[in-house]
Amino acid sequence: MLQDQLTIDVEMVGTVVLSAFVMYATVMAFARLAGVRSFAEMSTFDIAITIAIGSTVGATMVVDKPMLLQGVLAVATLYALHLGVSKLRHRYRGVERSVDNRPILLMGAGGRMLPRNMQVARVTTEDLRSKLRKANVQQLSTVRAVVMDGTGEVHVLHGDGPDQLPDPWLMEGVRNYEDEPLNG
Repeated sequence: MLQDQLTIDVEMVGTVVLSAFVMYATVMAFARLAGVRSFAEMSTFDIAITIAIGSTVGATMVVDKPMLLQGVLAVATLYALHLGVSKLRHRYRGVERSVDNRPILLMGAGGRMLPRNMQVARVTTEDLRSKLRKANVQQLSTVRAVVMDGTGEVHVLHGDGPDQLPDPWLMEGVRNYEDEPLNG
């Protein structure tokens, strides 16, 4: 059984190499056509498409009898879907709201933790502490806001002065930011 898993016939080597080449060329061609946004992971939808493309490419390359045309067609469809949804997101706010996760405020001014938001985002106190250290926060009083974006990335906004608040434009659309007291 193990021996079957560790051997490959010569014909299969050629098939895997050809499949890898074709799928790589396909992804590169469509990425060039779609532009830099195709792997930007700026939204939940971007991440989902990246995973789906990777899964499709991987499945096409390693099956016993690769169906290259099906793989190419699947990747083309995913890129078309990505471009279509991206355009709809840009044009219609409702599409953007239904496809993207809104950013959420995890910590307010002065380092005040927001337990309900942390629970919604499934972020622990230790997760938050780690992000603060990574952002070189040395005093909680310098924290202006900690925000988890729709992609799951956490951003720490901090500064020296107590009246140094984030620009409202940066905080637009962040869940619960409007409800927070502005000075910790």
